[in-house]
Amino acid sequence: MPTGPTAIREDPPAVPAPQVELRRVKANGVELNVALAGQGPALLLLHGFPHTWQVWSKVIDPLAAHHLVIAPDMRGFGASERAAGGYDANTLADDARALLGTLGFASAAVVALDAGVPPALSLALRHPDLVDRLAVMESLAGTLPGAEDFLTGGPPWWFGFHSVPGLAESVLGGNEDRYVDFFLDAGTMGDGIPAAVREAFIAAYTGHDALRCAFSYYRALPMSAEQIRQAVTQARLTVPTMAIGAHPVGRALEQQLRPVADDLTGHTLDDCGHIIPLHRPAALLRLLEPFLDDV
Repeated sequence: MPTGPTAIREDPPAVPAPQVELRRVKANGVELNVALAGQGPALLLLHGFPHTWQVWSKVIDPLAAHHLVIAPDMRGFGASERAAGGYDANTLADDARALLGTLGFASAAVVALDAGVPPALSLALRHPDLVDRLAVMESLAGTLPGAEDFLTGGPPWWFGFHSVPGLAESVLGGNEDRYVDFFLDAGTMGDGIPAAVREAFIAAYTGHDALRCAFSYYRALPMSAEQIRQAVTQARLTVPTMAIGAHPVGRALEQQLRPVADDLTGHTLDDCGHIIPLHRPAALLRLLEPFLDDV
């Protein structure tokens, strides 16, 4: 049954390094770098900015105990193809749909963080038969009502900076490490992330074209918001859904989804930064594992 928000705390866990296979997969006209681990029902993990599939590195092994984990670098990110376009929610959802089809899965549970949330919502709204269960965290569902408190002072400053075509990638060249570190520090409330993961993120976002692809997500946000708005006028979110908030988004996403979802559970994680899978992996697993196994 749907429930209200729940505050959760945790002690820092010791999580082993994931054992994954990296594979190149052609999907929807782009070549994606995909991390695969485990066996069982498919579980698709969609990362955000400034991340790669390795944002899930502290939770992949436990999740892979009962699922085949599929964690792509999304279009333009990490080692995936740096496509010229297609960074709107519907096209990214079509990437995910094609990826599942190429790997031979008729459906999957989907877990999404930050920039991965709009495509995950698009997939669940337009193709509910493909999504067994949906967990979304630390993002907004476009411009749907419910996020007014979060947006009282306007969107975060970098949304405007990233949205101007050609500007941010030109300004940031040579300082990518400092810029990525800003988000990693803020997203873990100053606790930081493992050095190897940090280095992978910085490498993934270094260079003009890498930044251009990353900021293309922000430049497509108005289109993505309109796509989500149109989708909820044509269908409800019928798949079992969990919205997880931390700092700074909190309950905003849950509040946006509550009027359009048939089966929504909301949680907030106490003392947790934006990059939930790296900052509080044990708390995240305590929510995800029973939710994903509740079939």
